[in-house]
Amino acid sequence: MFIQPLARVSLIVVVLAQAQTGAQAPTPKAQPPAQPALSEKAETRDLNLRAYVELLRSDVRAQAVAVITQTMEFTEAEDAAFWPIYREFEVELAKINDERISYIQEYANTYDKMTDAIADKLATKSLELESRRTAVKSTYYNRFKTKLSPRTAARFLQVENQLLSIIDLQVAASLPVVK
Repeated sequence: MFIQPLARVSLIVVVLAQAQTGAQAPTPKAQPPAQPALSEKAETRDLNLRAYVELLRSDVRAQAVAVITQTMEFTEAEDAAFWPIYREFEVELAKINDERISYIQEYANTYDKMTDAIADKLATKSLELESRRTAVKSTYYNRFKTKLSPRTAARFLQVENQLLSIIDLQVAASLPVVK
């Protein structure tokens, strides 16, 4: 029966939507008509960049704990085994997210003067970060399944992938496409 999993997905979306509302950058104040459009674009990029940093560093990841707690329905023993490993997982993921933030900042700084070389460097870095994140998830999936069960570890991986997908979609939807 799919009612319960659908309810869990809805819970994740609702919690993350609430977290995103708190993480969004403030709406820019109206600019006088005489101000050039280029600075408005730069200001919008700066505001978006701050929003990405917030998404990757705080609110959504903090809400993840609440989502995981409700979705996983751990027994007391599973709870005791899960959270120490999860904290280590979060530290590893945070390192990758910090690099991703740096990559997004570099993208924003070079967007108007994009060359083939810069585009290649940024795309290669993006793929490398994605590979590293997948490797971290794989490593920790193996740790979770030895301390819990493969089914419980798979459930966590599924929830984590949903959370990461939502964050990735929010970031990707706001980044301008390379011109």
